[in-house]
Amino acid sequence: MSAAAVPKARLLVADDEDTQREILRLILEGEGYEVALAATGRQALKQALAQPFDLVLTDLKMPDLSGIELLEELLAADPRACVILMTAHGSIDSAVEAMRRGAFDYLTKPLERDELLLVLQRALERTELVRENRRLLEQLTERYRLENIVGGHGSMQEVFRIVHKVADSASSVLIHGESGTGKELVARAIHQLSGRRDRPFWAVNIAALPETILEAELFGHEKGAFTGADVRKIGLFEQAHGSTLFLDEVGDLRRDLQVKLLRALQEREILRVGGTERIKIDVRIVAATNLDLEKEVREGRFREDLYYRLSVIPVRLPPLRERRPDIPLLVEHFLDRLCRPEARKQVDPDALRALVAYDWPGNVRELQSVLERAVLLSDGDLLGPSDLPASVRAGIAPVRRGSAQALEALEIPDEGIDLDAVERSLIRKAVVKAGGNVTRAARLLGLTRRTLQYRLEKLQAEPAARDGASD
Repeated sequence: MSAAAVPKARLLVADDEDTQREILRLILEGEGYEVALAATGRQALKQALAQPFDLVLTDLKMPDLSGIELLEELLAADPRACVILMTAHGSIDSAVEAMRRGAFDYLTKPLERDELLLVLQRALERTELVRENRRLLEQLTERYRLENIVGGHGSMQEVFRIVHKVADSASSVLIHGESGTGKELVARAIHQLSGRRDRPFWAVNIAALPETILEAELFGHEKGAFTGADVRKIGLFEQAHGSTLFLDEVGDLRRDLQVKLLRALQEREILRVGGTERIKIDVRIVAATNLDLEKEVREGRFREDLYYRLSVIPVRLPPLRERRPDIPLLVEHFLDRLCRPEARKQVDPDALRALVAYDWPGNVRELQSVLERAVLLSDGDLLGPSDLPASVRAGIAPVRRGSAQALEALEIPDEGIDLDAVERSLIRKAVVKAGGNVTRAARLLGLTRRTLQYRLEKLQAEPAARDGASD
Protein backbone atom coordinates (compact mmCIF):
# COMPACT_ATOMS: atom_id res chain seq x y z
CA MET A 1 0.00 0.00 0.00
CA SER A 2 1.64 3.24 -1.14
CA ALA A 3 1.07 6.69 0.21
CA ALA A 4 -0.83 7.50 -2.96
CA ALA A 5 -3.14 4.59 -2.16
CA VAL A 6 -4.55 6.70 0.69
CA PRO A 7 -6.08 9.48 -1.43
CA LYS A 8 -7.15 12.75 0.12
CA ALA A 9 -5.86 11.82 3.58
CA ARG A 10 -5.92 15.05 5.59
CA LEU A 11 -2.71 15.93 7.43
CA LEU A 12 -1.94 18.73 9.87
CA VAL A 13 1.69 19.90 10.09
CA ALA A 14 2.71 21.93 13.14
CA ASP A 15 6.19 23.53 13.15
CA ASP A 16 7.38 26.97 14.18
CA GLU A 17 10.02 27.02 11.38
CA ASP A 18 8.55 28.56 8.22
CA THR A 19 10.97 26.80 5.88
CA GLN A 20 10.37 23.39 7.44
CA ARG A 21 6.60 23.79 7.15
CA GLU A 22 6.84 24.78 3.49
CA ILE A 23 9.15 21.86 2.61
CA LEU A 24 6.78 19.41 4.28
CA ARG A 25 3.79 20.93 2.48
CA LEU A 26 5.45 20.53 -0.93
CA ILE A 27 6.47 16.91 -0.25
CA LEU A 28 3.12 15.83 1.14
CA GLU A 29 0.92 17.61 -1.41
CA GLY A 30 3.09 16.06 -4.12
CA GLU A 31 2.07 12.65 -2.72
CA GLY A 32 -1.63 13.48 -2.95
CA TYR A 33 -2.29 14.45 0.66
CA GLU A 34 -4.38 17.42 1.77
CA VAL A 35 -2.17 19.49 4.06
CA ALA A 36 -3.01 22.15 6.64
CA LEU A 37 -0.26 24.16 8.36
CA ALA A 38 0.10 25.58 11.87
CA ALA A 39 2.94 27.79 13.09
CA THR A 40 2.33 27.11 16.80
CA GLY A 41 1.05 24.32 19.00
CA ARG A 42 -2.02 26.32 19.97
CA GLN A 43 -2.86 27.00 16.32
CA ALA A 44 -2.55 23.28 15.62
CA LEU A 45 -4.80 22.40 18.58
CA LYS A 46 -7.45 24.91 17.49
CA GLN A 47 -7.49 23.52 13.95
CA ALA A 48 -7.56 19.89 15.09
CA LEU A 49 -10.50 20.52 17.43
CA ALA A 50 -12.39 22.39 14.71
CA GLN A 51 -12.11 19.72 12.01
CA PRO A 52 -10.91 16.11 11.85
CA PHE A 53 -7.46 15.18 10.53
CA ASP A 54 -6.24 11.70 9.66
CA LEU A 55 -2.82 12.45 11.11
CA VAL A 56 -0.97 15.23 12.95
CA LEU A 57 2.76 15.74 12.31
CA THR A 58 4.19 18.04 14.99
CA ASP A 59 7.53 19.41 16.04
CA LEU A 60 8.52 18.46 19.57
CA LYS A 61 9.70 21.93 20.67
CA MET A 62 7.44 24.89 20.00
CA PRO A 63 7.26 28.13 22.01
CA ASP A 64 3.67 28.17 23.22
CA LEU A 65 2.59 24.52 23.37
CA SER A 66 5.11 21.69 23.04
CA GLY A 67 4.58 18.65 20.86
CA ILE A 68 4.02 16.46 23.94
CA GLU A 69 1.46 18.91 25.36
CA LEU A 70 -0.28 19.01 21.97
CA LEU A 71 -0.27 15.21 21.89
CA GLU A 72 -1.91 15.03 25.33
CA GLU A 73 -4.59 17.56 24.35
CA LEU A 74 -5.37 15.71 21.11
CA LEU A 75 -5.60 12.31 22.82
CA ALA A 76 -7.82 13.77 25.52
CA ALA A 77 -10.20 15.00 22.81
CA ASP A 78 -10.00 11.77 20.76
CA PRO A 79 -8.12 8.69 22.08
CA ARG A 80 -7.83 7.44 18.48
CA ALA A 81 -5.86 10.51 17.30
CA CYS A 82 -2.74 9.61 15.32
CA VAL A 83 0.25 11.85 16.10
CA ILE A 84 3.86 11.70 14.86
CA LEU A 85 6.54 13.88 16.48
CA MET A 86 9.58 15.46 14.82
CA THR A 87 12.64 16.06 16.97
CA ALA A 88 16.32 16.86 16.83
CA HIS A 89 18.81 14.14 17.80
CA GLY A 90 19.37 15.66 21.22
CA SER A 91 15.71 15.25 22.20
CA ILE A 92 15.19 11.59 21.30
CA ASP A 93 14.54 10.67 24.94
CA SER A 94 11.62 13.10 24.97
CA ALA A 95 10.27 11.59 21.73
CA VAL A 96 10.43 8.09 23.20
CA GLU A 97 8.54 9.37 26.24
CA ALA A 98 5.92 10.80 23.87
CA MET A 99 5.46 7.37 22.32
CA ARG A 100 4.85 5.95 25.77
CA ARG A 101 2.10 8.55 26.13
CA GLY A 102 0.43 7.55 22.89
CA ALA A 103 2.31 9.00 19.92
CA PHE A 104 2.42 6.67 16.90
CA ASP A 105 6.11 7.31 16.09
CA TYR A 106 8.80 9.97 15.92
CA LEU A 107 11.15 11.27 13.20
CA THR A 108 14.55 12.87 13.70
CA LYS A 109 15.58 16.04 11.92
CA PRO A 110 16.81 16.61 9.30
CA LEU A 111 13.95 14.56 7.82
CA GLU A 112 14.62 11.97 5.15
CA ARG A 113 11.88 12.06 2.49
CA ASP A 114 11.62 8.26 2.06
CA GLU A 115 11.57 7.63 5.81
CA LEU A 116 8.93 10.33 6.27
CA LEU A 117 6.63 8.83 3.64
CA LEU A 118 7.11 5.30 4.98
CA VAL A 119 6.21 6.30 8.54
CA LEU A 120 3.20 8.28 7.28
CA GLN A 121 2.05 5.28 5.25
CA ARG A 122 2.25 2.97 8.27
CA ALA A 123 0.47 5.49 10.48
CA LEU A 124 -2.38 6.00 8.00
CA GLU A 125 -2.76 2.26 7.57
CA ARG A 126 -3.09 2.00 11.37
CA THR A 127 -5.63 4.83 11.38
CA GLU A 128 -7.71 3.09 8.71
CA LEU A 129 -7.51 -0.20 10.60
CA VAL A 130 -8.74 1.50 13.79
CA ARG A 131 -11.63 3.03 11.86
CA GLU A 132 -12.51 -0.30 10.27
CA ASN A 133 -12.47 -2.01 13.66
CA ARG A 134 -14.73 0.72 15.01
CA ARG A 135 -17.13 0.27 12.07
CA LEU A 136 -17.21 -3.49 12.63
CA LEU A 137 -17.84 -2.99 16.35
CA GLU A 138 -20.69 -0.62 15.58
CA GLN A 139 -22.15 -3.14 13.14
CA LEU A 140 -21.91 -5.88 15.76
CA THR A 141 -23.49 -3.62 18.34
CA GLU A 142 -26.35 -2.88 15.94
CA ARG A 143 -26.74 -6.53 15.01
CA TYR A 144 -26.76 -7.87 18.54
CA ARG A 145 -28.37 -5.04 20.46
CA LEU A 146 -31.49 -6.34 22.16
CA GLU A 147 -33.87 -4.25 20.08
CA ASN A 148 -32.89 -6.41 17.07
CA ILE A 149 -33.99 -9.62 18.78
CA VAL A 150 -37.53 -9.66 17.49
CA GLY A 151 -40.27 -10.32 19.98
CA GLY A 152 -43.39 -8.43 20.98
CA HIS A 153 -44.85 -11.28 23.00
CA GLY A 154 -44.95 -10.82 26.77
CA SER A 155 -42.53 -13.71 27.38
CA MET A 156 -39.92 -12.08 25.13
CA GLN A 157 -40.45 -8.69 26.69
CA GLU A 158 -39.64 -10.29 30.04
CA VAL A 159 -36.41 -11.66 28.54
CA PHE A 160 -35.52 -8.16 27.31
CA ARG A 161 -36.25 -6.67 30.73
CA ILE A 162 -33.99 -9.16 32.52
CA VAL A 163 -31.15 -8.77 30.03
CA HIS A 164 -31.17 -4.98 30.27
CA LYS A 165 -31.09 -5.14 34.08
CA VAL A 166 -28.27 -7.67 34.43
CA ALA A 167 -26.06 -7.03 31.38
CA ASP A 168 -23.59 -4.83 33.23
CA SER A 169 -23.17 -7.12 36.23
CA ALA A 170 -20.56 -9.87 36.57
CA SER A 171 -23.08 -12.52 37.63
CA SER A 172 -23.39 -15.77 35.69
CA VAL A 173 -26.40 -16.16 33.41
CA LEU A 174 -28.04 -19.48 32.47
CA ILE A 175 -30.24 -19.39 29.37
CA HIS A 176 -32.80 -22.19 29.04
CA GLY A 177 -34.40 -22.84 25.70
CA GLU A 178 -35.01 -25.36 22.95
CA SER A 179 -32.58 -25.56 20.03
CA GLY A 180 -33.09 -22.69 17.61
CA THR A 181 -34.70 -20.26 20.04
CA GLY A 182 -31.77 -17.81 19.87
CA LYS A 183 -29.77 -18.54 23.02
CA GLU A 184 -26.45 -17.40 21.56
CA LEU A 185 -28.08 -14.26 20.16
CA VAL A 186 -29.25 -13.34 23.68
CA ALA A 187 -25.78 -14.13 25.07
CA ARG A 188 -24.19 -11.80 22.51
CA ALA A 189 -26.74 -9.11 23.36
CA ILE A 190 -25.79 -9.41 27.05
CA HIS A 191 -22.13 -8.97 26.08
CA GLN A 192 -22.81 -6.00 23.79
CA LEU A 193 -24.82 -4.24 26.51
CA SER A 194 -22.11 -4.80 29.13
CA GLY A 195 -18.95 -2.93 29.99
CA ARG A 196 -16.99 -5.77 28.34
CA ARG A 197 -18.30 -4.91 24.88
CA ASP A 198 -14.94 -3.63 23.60
CA ARG A 199 -13.39 -7.08 24.05
CA PRO A 200 -14.13 -10.10 21.82
CA PHE A 201 -17.08 -12.35 22.64
CA TRP A 202 -15.94 -15.97 23.10
CA ALA A 203 -18.20 -18.97 22.54
CA VAL A 204 -17.84 -22.74 22.65
CA ASN A 205 -20.38 -25.48 21.98
CA ILE A 206 -19.57 -28.13 24.55
CA ALA A 207 -21.61 -30.82 22.82
CA ALA A 208 -19.71 -30.28 19.56
CA LEU A 209 -16.23 -30.92 21.01
CA PRO A 210 -14.80 -34.42 21.56
CA GLU A 211 -14.43 -35.16 25.26
CA THR A 212 -10.73 -35.92 24.76
CA ILE A 213 -9.91 -32.30 23.86
CA LEU A 214 -12.63 -30.39 25.72
CA GLU A 215 -10.61 -29.86 28.92
CA ALA A 216 -7.61 -28.49 27.01
CA GLU A 217 -9.87 -26.23 24.94
CA LEU A 218 -11.43 -24.73 28.05
CA PHE A 219 -8.46 -24.56 30.42
CA GLY A 220 -5.41 -24.92 28.15
CA HIS A 221 -2.45 -27.26 28.62
CA GLU A 222 1.29 -27.15 29.23
CA LYS A 223 3.86 -28.46 26.79
CA GLY A 224 4.26 -32.22 27.27
CA ALA A 225 1.06 -32.57 29.33
CA PHE A 226 0.00 -35.49 27.12
CA THR A 227 0.97 -37.15 23.86
CA GLY A 228 0.82 -34.58 21.07
CA ALA A 229 1.06 -31.56 23.39
CA ASP A 230 4.13 -30.19 21.64
CA VAL A 231 3.56 -26.58 22.71
CA ARG A 232 1.75 -24.75 25.48
CA LYS A 233 -1.90 -24.02 24.65
CA ILE A 234 -3.85 -21.09 26.08
CA GLY A 235 -7.43 -22.15 26.80
CA LEU A 236 -10.66 -20.25 26.29
CA PHE A 237 -10.84 -19.08 29.90
CA GLU A 238 -7.51 -17.29 29.56
CA GLN A 239 -8.34 -15.93 26.11
CA ALA A 240 -11.64 -14.56 27.41
CA HIS A 241 -9.98 -12.75 30.34
CA GLY A 242 -11.83 -9.45 30.84
CA SER A 243 -14.60 -10.52 28.48
CA THR A 244 -17.59 -12.87 28.18
CA LEU A 245 -17.41 -16.64 27.62
CA PHE A 246 -20.52 -18.37 26.29
CA LEU A 247 -20.78 -22.07 27.19
CA ASP A 248 -23.43 -23.54 24.92
CA GLU A 249 -25.01 -26.90 25.81
CA VAL A 250 -23.40 -26.78 29.25
CA GLY A 251 -25.65 -29.64 30.37
CA ASP A 252 -23.49 -32.01 28.29
CA LEU A 253 -20.36 -31.27 30.36
CA ARG A 254 -18.98 -34.46 31.87
CA ARG A 255 -18.80 -34.75 35.67
CA ASP A 256 -15.04 -34.33 36.15
CA LEU A 257 -15.06 -31.14 34.08
CA GLN A 258 -18.06 -29.89 36.04
CA VAL A 259 -15.75 -29.91 39.09
CA LYS A 260 -13.09 -27.86 37.27
CA LEU A 261 -15.70 -25.40 35.98
CA LEU A 262 -17.13 -25.01 39.48
CA ARG A 263 -13.65 -24.29 40.86
CA ALA A 264 -13.02 -21.72 38.13
CA LEU A 265 -16.29 -19.94 38.96
CA GLN A 266 -15.73 -20.03 42.72
CA GLU A 267 -12.05 -19.16 42.91
CA ARG A 268 -11.72 -17.08 39.73
CA GLU A 269 -8.65 -19.06 38.74
CA ILE A 270 -7.79 -22.02 36.55
CA LEU A 271 -5.08 -24.66 36.25
CA ARG A 272 -3.85 -25.70 32.80
CA VAL A 273 -3.75 -29.44 32.06
CA GLY A 274 -0.35 -30.66 33.23
CA GLY A 275 0.38 -27.35 34.97
CA THR A 276 0.99 -26.33 38.56
CA GLU A 277 0.59 -22.54 38.29
CA ARG A 278 -2.82 -21.17 39.23
CA ILE A 279 -3.87 -18.47 36.78
CA LYS A 280 -6.22 -15.67 37.84
CA ILE A 281 -9.09 -14.97 35.45
CA ASP A 282 -11.79 -12.34 35.07
CA VAL A 283 -14.44 -13.95 32.88
CA ARG A 284 -18.19 -13.37 32.79
CA ILE A 285 -19.91 -16.73 32.13
CA VAL A 286 -23.12 -16.98 30.12
CA ALA A 287 -24.21 -20.61 29.76
CA ALA A 288 -27.06 -22.18 27.82
CA THR A 289 -28.82 -25.51 27.70
CA ASN A 290 -31.80 -27.21 26.10
CA LEU A 291 -31.95 -29.73 28.93
CA ASP A 292 -33.99 -29.57 32.12
CA LEU A 293 -30.98 -29.06 34.42
CA GLU A 294 -33.06 -29.35 37.58
CA LYS A 295 -34.07 -32.84 36.42
CA GLU A 296 -30.43 -33.58 35.55
CA VAL A 297 -29.48 -32.55 39.10
CA ARG A 298 -32.16 -34.76 40.66
CA GLU A 299 -31.00 -37.74 38.61
CA GLY A 300 -27.33 -37.17 39.52
CA ARG A 301 -26.02 -36.23 36.08
CA PHE A 302 -25.29 -32.58 36.88
CA ARG A 303 -23.77 -31.14 40.03
CA GLU A 304 -26.22 -29.18 42.15
CA ASP A 305 -23.58 -26.70 43.36
CA LEU A 306 -22.51 -25.95 39.77
CA TYR A 307 -26.13 -25.52 38.71
CA TYR A 308 -26.65 -22.82 41.33
CA ARG A 309 -23.36 -21.14 40.40
CA LEU A 310 -24.40 -20.96 36.74
CA SER A 311 -28.03 -19.97 37.26
CA VAL A 312 -27.54 -16.86 39.39
CA ILE A 313 -29.63 -15.17 36.70
CA PRO A 314 -31.90 -17.65 34.88
CA VAL A 315 -33.37 -16.63 31.53
CA ARG A 316 -35.98 -18.76 29.76
CA LEU A 317 -36.40 -18.38 26.02
CA PRO A 318 -39.86 -19.57 24.95
CA PRO A 319 -40.26 -21.84 21.91
CA LEU A 320 -41.78 -20.19 18.87
CA ARG A 321 -45.06 -22.14 19.19
CA GLU A 322 -45.65 -20.37 22.52
CA ARG A 323 -45.39 -16.93 20.94
CA ARG A 324 -47.21 -17.29 17.62
CA PRO A 325 -48.13 -13.57 17.46
CA ASP A 326 -44.40 -12.92 16.95
CA ILE A 327 -44.26 -15.04 13.78
CA PRO A 328 -45.51 -12.29 11.41
CA LEU A 329 -42.95 -9.91 12.99
CA LEU A 330 -40.18 -12.44 12.48
CA VAL A 331 -41.28 -13.06 8.90
CA GLU A 332 -40.99 -9.34 8.13
CA HIS A 333 -37.64 -9.17 9.93
CA PHE A 334 -36.14 -12.05 7.95
CA LEU A 335 -37.53 -10.89 4.62
CA ASP A 336 -35.91 -7.50 5.22
CA ARG A 337 -32.59 -9.30 5.68
CA LEU A 338 -33.03 -11.85 2.88
CA CYS A 339 -34.31 -9.56 0.12
CA ARG A 340 -32.82 -6.57 -1.62
CA PRO A 341 -34.93 -3.45 -0.99
CA GLU A 342 -35.84 -3.18 -4.67
CA ALA A 343 -36.88 -6.86 -4.78
CA ARG A 344 -38.61 -7.15 -1.41
CA LYS A 345 -41.01 -10.11 -1.42
CA GLN A 346 -44.37 -10.18 0.34
CA VAL A 347 -46.18 -13.13 1.92
CA ASP A 348 -49.57 -14.29 0.68
CA PRO A 349 -52.15 -14.31 3.51
CA ASP A 350 -52.70 -18.07 3.17
CA ALA A 351 -48.96 -18.67 3.38
CA LEU A 352 -48.75 -16.49 6.46
CA ARG A 353 -51.63 -18.41 7.96
CA ALA A 354 -49.68 -21.64 7.41
CA LEU A 355 -46.54 -20.15 8.96
CA VAL A 356 -48.46 -19.07 12.07
CA ALA A 357 -50.24 -22.43 12.40
CA TYR A 358 -47.07 -24.55 12.14
CA ASP A 359 -45.47 -25.68 15.42
CA TRP A 360 -41.82 -24.97 14.43
CA PRO A 361 -39.92 -27.75 16.22
CA GLY A 362 -36.71 -26.04 15.04
CA ASN A 363 -37.98 -22.68 16.32
CA VAL A 364 -36.69 -19.36 14.94
CA ARG A 365 -33.75 -21.02 13.19
CA GLU A 366 -36.15 -23.27 11.25
CA LEU A 367 -38.37 -20.32 10.33
CA GLN A 368 -35.39 -18.43 8.96
CA SER A 369 -34.32 -21.47 6.93
CA VAL A 370 -37.80 -21.96 5.48
CA LEU A 371 -38.03 -18.31 4.44
CA GLU A 372 -34.56 -18.34 2.92
CA ARG A 373 -35.51 -21.38 0.83
CA ALA A 374 -38.80 -19.77 -0.22
CA VAL A 375 -37.10 -16.52 -1.26
CA LEU A 376 -34.50 -18.37 -3.34
CA LEU A 377 -36.93 -20.73 -5.10
CA SER A 378 -40.01 -18.54 -5.61
CA ASP A 379 -40.57 -16.96 -9.02
CA GLY A 380 -42.78 -13.98 -8.26
CA ASP A 381 -42.76 -11.22 -5.70
CA LEU A 382 -45.38 -12.95 -3.54
CA LEU A 383 -44.57 -16.00 -1.41
CA GLY A 384 -47.51 -18.39 -1.49
CA PRO A 385 -48.30 -21.72 0.20
CA SER A 386 -46.69 -23.58 -2.72
CA ASP A 387 -43.36 -21.95 -1.85
CA LEU A 388 -43.40 -23.53 1.61
CA PRO A 389 -42.37 -27.09 2.55
CA ALA A 390 -45.18 -29.63 2.68
CA SER A 391 -44.78 -29.97 6.45
CA VAL A 392 -45.49 -26.25 6.88
CA ARG A 393 -48.37 -26.20 4.36
CA ALA A 394 -50.00 -29.00 6.37
CA GLY A 395 -50.37 -26.53 9.20
CA ILE A 396 -53.11 -24.59 7.39
CA ALA A 397 -56.17 -25.14 9.57
CA PRO A 398 -59.09 -26.88 7.84
CA VAL A 399 -62.44 -25.14 7.52
CA ARG A 400 -64.26 -25.52 10.82
CA ARG A 401 -67.45 -27.57 11.02
CA GLY A 402 -69.67 -24.56 11.56
CA SER A 403 -68.22 -22.83 8.50
CA ALA A 404 -68.61 -25.98 6.40
CA GLN A 405 -72.29 -26.27 7.34
CA ALA A 406 -72.83 -22.61 6.47
CA LEU A 407 -71.25 -23.14 3.06
CA GLU A 408 -73.34 -26.26 2.39
CA ALA A 409 -76.47 -24.21 3.06
CA LEU A 410 -75.58 -21.61 0.42
CA GLU A 411 -77.69 -21.60 -2.70
CA ILE A 412 -76.07 -20.66 -6.00
CA PRO A 413 -78.49 -18.66 -8.17
CA ASP A 414 -78.64 -19.14 -11.94
CA GLU A 415 -76.97 -15.82 -12.59
CA GLY A 416 -73.95 -16.91 -10.45
CA ILE A 417 -72.31 -15.39 -7.36
CA ASP A 418 -70.14 -12.32 -6.87
CA LEU A 419 -67.50 -13.93 -4.61
CA ASP A 420 -66.00 -10.56 -3.65
CA ALA A 421 -69.43 -9.43 -2.51
CA VAL A 422 -69.89 -12.64 -0.49
CA GLU A 423 -66.48 -12.22 1.15
CA ARG A 424 -67.17 -8.56 1.88
CA SER A 425 -70.53 -9.46 3.40
CA LEU A 426 -69.05 -12.21 5.58
CA ILE A 427 -66.29 -9.90 6.81
CA ARG A 428 -68.79 -7.14 7.64
CA LYS A 429 -71.02 -9.59 9.52
CA ALA A 430 -68.05 -11.01 11.46
CA VAL A 431 -66.86 -7.53 12.45
CA VAL A 432 -70.37 -6.56 13.58
CA LYS A 433 -70.77 -9.83 15.51
CA ALA A 434 -67.40 -9.23 17.18
CA GLY A 435 -68.55 -5.80 18.33
CA GLY A 436 -66.10 -4.06 16.03
CA ASN A 437 -63.08 -5.93 17.43
CA VAL A 438 -60.83 -6.92 14.52
CA THR A 439 -59.04 -9.66 16.47
CA ARG A 440 -62.30 -11.38 17.49
CA ALA A 441 -63.66 -11.02 13.96
CA ALA A 442 -60.54 -12.72 12.62
CA ARG A 443 -61.08 -15.65 15.01
CA LEU A 444 -64.70 -16.03 13.83
CA LEU A 445 -63.52 -16.22 10.23
CA GLY A 446 -60.63 -18.60 11.01
CA LEU A 447 -58.08 -16.00 9.92
CA THR A 448 -55.15 -14.29 11.56
CA ARG A 449 -55.65 -10.66 12.51
CA ARG A 450 -53.05 -9.62 9.93
CA THR A 451 -54.82 -11.59 7.17
CA LEU A 452 -58.18 -10.00 8.01
CA GLN A 453 -56.63 -6.54 7.87
CA TYR A 454 -55.09 -7.41 4.49
CA ARG A 455 -58.47 -8.55 3.11
CA LEU A 456 -60.24 -5.50 4.47
CA GLU A 457 -57.80 -3.33 2.55
CA LYS A 458 -58.04 -5.54 -0.54
CA LEU A 459 -61.83 -5.40 -0.64
CA GLN A 460 -61.79 -1.72 0.27
CA ALA A 461 -64.27 -2.45 3.01
CA GLU A 462 -64.96 0.19 5.62
CA PRO A 463 -66.62 -1.47 8.62
CA ALA A 464 -66.75 0.33 11.94
CA ALA A 465 -63.83 -1.70 13.25
CA ARG A 466 -61.64 -0.85 16.19
CA ASP A 467 -58.66 -2.42 17.85
CA GLY A 468 -60.21 -3.40 21.16
CA ALA A 469 -58.23 -3.04 24.33
CA SER A 470 -59.00 -6.65 25.14
CA ASP A 471 -57.12 -7.98 22.07
